[in-house]
Amino acid sequence: MTIPPGDPAVTETGRLLTVMDVGGTTLRVGTFDVRGGGRLSDVDRMRVDGMDRHPGTPLPVLQRQVVDQIVREAERRTGALPGSAPAALAVAFAGPVARDGTVLGAPTVWGGGGDPLPLQEILSARLSVPVLVVNDLTAAAWRYGTESAVPFCLLTVSSGIGNKVFRDGEVLLDAGGYGGELGHWTCDRSPDAPLCDCGARGHLGAIASGRGVLAAVRRAAAADPAGYARSAPARAGAADPRLLGNPEIAEAVRDGDPFTTAVLRSTLVHLAAAVGAVFASIGIRRYVLMGGFALAVGERYRELLVEELVRQGCFGLTADRVDAMVVLGEDDDDHGLIGVGRLMGRRLAAHREKVTL
Repeated sequence: MTIPPGDPAVTETGRLLTVMDVGGTTLRVGTFDVRGGGRLSDVDRMRVDGMDRHPGTPLPVLQRQVVDQIVREAERRTGALPGSAPAALAVAFAGPVARDGTVLGAPTVWGGGGDPLPLQEILSARLSVPVLVVNDLTAAAWRYGTESAVPFCLLTVSSGIGNKVFRDGEVLLDAGGYGGELGHWTCDRSPDAPLCDCGARGHLGAIASGRGVLAAVRRAAAADPAGYARSAPARAGAADPRLLGNPEIAEAVRDGDPFTTAVLRSTLVHLAAAVGAVFASIGIRRYVLMGGFALAVGERYRELLVEELVRQGCFGLTADRVDAMVVLGEDDDDHGLIGVGRLMGRRLAAHREKVTL
C-alpha cells in the first residue's frame, strides 16, 4: 500500500474509509470510521458483475467488469459524501491475494484460470486515494483478531470454503498470498468427484461449501427419490430438487429433517478432517465459523461439525474440549468490511506515526 506524502489519509480528518467485500455472488460496500475502534455504516449490497451474474462470459471480460464495478462504486461513494469524502479504499476479495494486492485467482468470482490480476495497482491508478486489497478471510480475521489475543482459525462456509489462522497479532500468510485455502484441498480423488469452481475435482469447497451441499442434496435426491419425497424441502414445495436452494436446506437442517441432515453430515466428514489436520499440525484450539451457509444453519451446523470432530478424534482432547473450541462467528455478513476497515486503519495510523516522527 503506497500513500503519497500529504495525503488526507494520514491526517486526523482522513478518518473515513470506503470498504468493500467482493464475494462470489455479492458485493458489499460501506463507509468505515476508524475512530474509536471503527464503526461501519451505510452498507449497500449488490450482485457482483462476475460469473454468477453473467455465466458463460469470457474470463477477461468478467475481470474487467468486476474492476469497473469496484471503481464505479468507489467513485459513487466518494461523491455521495461531499466535504467528508472517504480518504482511502480497502477491499476484501474472495480469492488468494499476494502481499502487493495482486489477485492470484478468483474461482468463485470469475472462474478458474486466467493470469494474476494486480488489482491494488489497477485501482490505485484509477482512483485518487490510497488502496489496500487483501483476501476476504484475511480481512475477516482482523475483525476477530483485534478483539482477542487467543490464536484462532477462521473458517468460512459459503459459496466456497476458506480459512485463515490468526496468531501473535498477524494472519499467517505467505508473501505470495498462499495459505488459508483449505477449500482447495483435494479430499476426494475419485474420477467422478464433484467439480470445484477452480476447475479441479474433489476439492473440499466443491464438497462441503454451500454450493457443494446443495449439489450433494440434489445427487442424493436423484439416487433416492422416495427418500427425498419424504424430506421437508420436498413437502414444502420443492418436489423437484432442481428448484431447491440453500435457504431451504438450511431451514430443513435447523428443523431436524433426517434427509438433508444426513447429506450435510456426509460433507462434514471432510471438513472435520481438515480442521483436525490444522489442530494436529499447529495446535490451534479455537475455530470461528462464519459464512452465509454455516451461519444460516447456525448452532446446528456447529453441533454437527463437533460431533464429527469427536467421532474422528482430536489427539489429546476430550469431547467437552472439542465442543468448546468451535464457536459461531457474528451472525451478519459484515466480517470482511469491518476487518478490512480495521486493518486499513491500523496501517494508516502506522504510516501517520512514521510521517510525524
